[in-house]
Amino acid sequence: MPTTPEPTPPPSTVVFDLGEVLVPSAGLERRLAGVFAVPEPTLREAYRRHRARHDLGGPPDRYWTAVCADLGLAPERARMDAAERVDVSFWSTLPPSSSMLIADLARARVRLAVLSNAPRGLAAAVRAAAWSSPFDRLLFSADVGAAKPSQDIFRRADVEFGTAPEQVLFFDDRVDNVRAASAHGWDAHRWEGAARAVRVLRERGVLG
Repeated sequence: MPTTPEPTPPPSTVVFDLGEVLVPSAGLERRLAGVFAVPEPTLREAYRRHRARHDLGGPPDRYWTAVCADLGLAPERARMDAAERVDVSFWSTLPPSSSMLIADLARARVRLAVLSNAPRGLAAAVRAAAWSSPFDRLLFSADVGAAKPSQDIFRRADVEFGTAPEQVLFFDDRVDNVRAASAHGWDAHRWEGAARAVRVLRERGVLG
């Protein structure tokens, strides 16, 4: 008689991206535009142009000096320090929907991790935040000098998390990151909000 295949076990670790997943960006660029006293579209272009190197661990002064140069502004210390405070505080503060999701997963004793492209200052702030205490592991691009969608960071994440690729369920907002994670072997899904994430978690047997 044919044997019945063993059911696939549910993922052992659920990994979230930070920006645009746990923390949506709405309102950040308006606040930073106020710091620099420039129009929001102008700020947006300068903010994003230099972000990749910043996320790999470059010093914040270098990043904000480059942003100021693009905006045609002098790199004044007070202005750059204010921008850094706004940026770090914004990205390290969870909205209620994410807080409730994390609380539900923590109550269900789901093993949680973060994998995010993020600079050193933000990584430190997240580690210090009370909301991150349910997370077993927090890994940021600045920690390892590699960023999504590079395969290097997914391999490093498995080492840090103590997981085999088939044990990870992953949520990210960027299609290229989701594709790269899937190629690595993770069960990767594009983030479409907390309610959709809960449905996926239930489908995968992570939540009852």
